[in-house]
Amino acid sequence: MPLSHRERVIKALSHKEPDRVPFDLGSTVDSSIHIEAYRKLKKHLNFTAEDRIVHTFMQTAGVDEPILEKLDIDLRFAGGGGPDSRPSQPYGKDGYIDEYNVVRRKSSNGLYYDVVKSPLAGEITIKDIANFKFPDASDPGYTRGLRERLLELRKTDYAIVLRLPNVYVGSSQFLRGFEDWFIDLAKDQKLAGALFDAVVDHTSAIAEQLLKIGGDLIDVARASDDLGTQYGPQMPPELYRKLFKPRHKKFFDTVRKHTKAFILLHSCGSIHSLLPDIIDLGVNAIHPVQVSAKDMDSAKLKRDFGDKLTFWGGIDTQRVLPRGTPEEVRAEVKNRIHDFAPGGGYILAAVHNIQPDVPVENVIAMYEAGKEYGKYPIKV
Repeated sequence: MPLSHRERVIKALSHKEPDRVPFDLGSTVDSSIHIEAYRKLKKHLNFTAEDRIVHTFMQTAGVDEPILEKLDIDLRFAGGGGPDSRPSQPYGKDGYIDEYNVVRRKSSNGLYYDVVKSPLAGEITIKDIANFKFPDASDPGYTRGLRERLLELRKTDYAIVLRLPNVYVGSSQFLRGFEDWFIDLAKDQKLAGALFDAVVDHTSAIAEQLLKIGGDLIDVARASDDLGTQYGPQMPPELYRKLFKPRHKKFFDTVRKHTKAFILLHSCGSIHSLLPDIIDLGVNAIHPVQVSAKDMDSAKLKRDFGDKLTFWGGIDTQRVLPRGTPEEVRAEVKNRIHDFAPGGGYILAAVHNIQPDVPVENVIAMYEAGKEYGKYPIKV
């Protein structure tokens, strides 16, 4: 008998072979699809529904249930809201100010909202960081309706992914501004550490509130912190261990205290050299597995870390999905399944969100190939 969707995901995350490789689309805000690409997908599948945006600056679409069912997606998204006391506000005709007073603007021909003003940019002191007003982590807006949503999802047979806050690296970059953030790493690590502590204290408190509400109902707790670039980590591994890892430990210890769910970390780029530390933090799965980045070859990742990490994503979005033919997409899926799936430990998805330049035929080909090549036992 075929497994339920939830059973299939849990087996894969437990490094056991299910009946087929699980599929994801939309269970996180960065394993989903850009709203413009989603409009094309809806039209192709003759489905009409109002657009929903679940992540503003990335313009991530909320994927509708009929589409998820059509593609046989195994996971479902759940997340809290924003703080009632600090809602986002419009900024001019093409921008907005978020709850942290970060100003973002979308250009007339752009696909995303870019940071144009950071509230802690420029010459600051540790006192300025201490005086910065974060939203109240106990604000009811963060958790309103969450348990009800999770209870409804538990009536289904889908695996549930709860979105937790971004941990602190990306958030601190938005607050400080990227240039000043990197200068701090070289010039004033005490100042950098003070900002990191302020952010992770705040995000850990929000995560605690979310997990107290729903940690008993979820299958996966998802957090995000981009650590990589195309060619390597944003910081040397030794600096990561000294300055960054203790703060990550604080966050993930909080998560583990309040749930038995698997922990998923989203981190783009080349992070092979950091994966031993990420495993040490108690992370069970890594996303999006940017296979086009340096040292992120799928066979190497499976060989080096496949007994401890589940790989979630891995279908190339830099070349194959946008520029390949459906046949090339099928070959990409077959190769990644060949590398990642034996013994369990693989969930099929695109590397990050499917972008507007990806032909709809390639999206369909990805999941059709997953059905064909993802049946266990995997042919190697």
